[in-house]
Amino acid sequence: MTLPTYLAADHRYEHMPYRRCGRSGIRLPAISLGLWQNFGDLDSHEVGRAMLRLAFDSGITHFDLANNYGPPPGAAEETFGRVLATDFKAYRDEMIISTKAGYHMWPGPYGEWGSRKQLIASLDQSLRRLGLDYVDIFYHHRPDPDTPLEETMTALADIVKAGKALYVGISNYRSARAREAMDMLAELGVPCLIHQARYSMLDRWTEGDHLLDTLETGGAGCIVFSPLAQGLLTDKYLAGIPAQSRAARGSRGGSMGANGVTEVALAKVRRLKPIADRLGVPIAHLALKWVLRDPRVTSALVGAKTPEQLADSLAALAGPALAAADIADIETALSEAG
Repeated sequence: MTLPTYLAADHRYEHMPYRRCGRSGIRLPAISLGLWQNFGDLDSHEVGRAMLRLAFDSGITHFDLANNYGPPPGAAEETFGRVLATDFKAYRDEMIISTKAGYHMWPGPYGEWGSRKQLIASLDQSLRRLGLDYVDIFYHHRPDPDTPLEETMTALADIVKAGKALYVGISNYRSARAREAMDMLAELGVPCLIHQARYSMLDRWTEGDHLLDTLETGGAGCIVFSPLAQGLLTDKYLAGIPAQSRAARGSRGGSMGANGVTEVALAKVRRLKPIADRLGVPIAHLALKWVLRDPRVTSALVGAKTPEQLADSLAALAGPALAAADIADIETALSEAG
């Protein structure tokens, strides 16, 4: 069944807060939509299309992809490209569309990591799948231990100068390497716009690494992924592993698998539930409010399996931000849970 012709909601910018991305001219929605899961060939195109429409109607202007998102790799970009052609073509200039390269995509020595060959070839493939002449943000998806950083950053700068991306970013870089990358890009005349890092109440490596301090000094923004710890920071695992959850699906598309649902993690979630109940919000809303408590976090990147799940994440933006006393209670709960 073909969905009717799409007209974006007139009120789409009325309720979404937008945050400045570092020292750039770009503002991103507080919540962005990631297509890591649920937009591949194994998923319903109609459901994915409905989620994308709901996102844009709700003020989400940033859609985050990567070359390897699916499954199979490339499928999420193809899905988004189809919706872009059928529904979003008239709204292209209202959107920030990002993609990445760095994880395995094709056989041989040039199908992953951070060589100039890999990055430029991968982006060309992504643009064909998306049906675009350029993306707004192109990321190096992970540090390459063997390719000189100068080669990777020069390739990113040249991609911008060639008009294939408006901005560039890095992902999964630790603070020291991120500082080097930002310095190189600045010298090349193409500042690093943004860093994408995993961050949640259950995964706080960025704090010990002082990553947000590094990004603030370098003028870059930060978008955090897995703010719900792939569903752990919800109510759904407290009574066991649901059959349709990411944990039950194992390694499909990079999901965490059942071994990610540890008793240590669940103990922390149980300690957080009374705080969420006192504030009158689900644990998932508490988790999203928590990662957004720091203004240096430009956006929280969420995934969704259904439009209803996406609507629930968006509802976390309603109501007041966490008070200092609430944040202190969360810290106590997490520390006491081990």
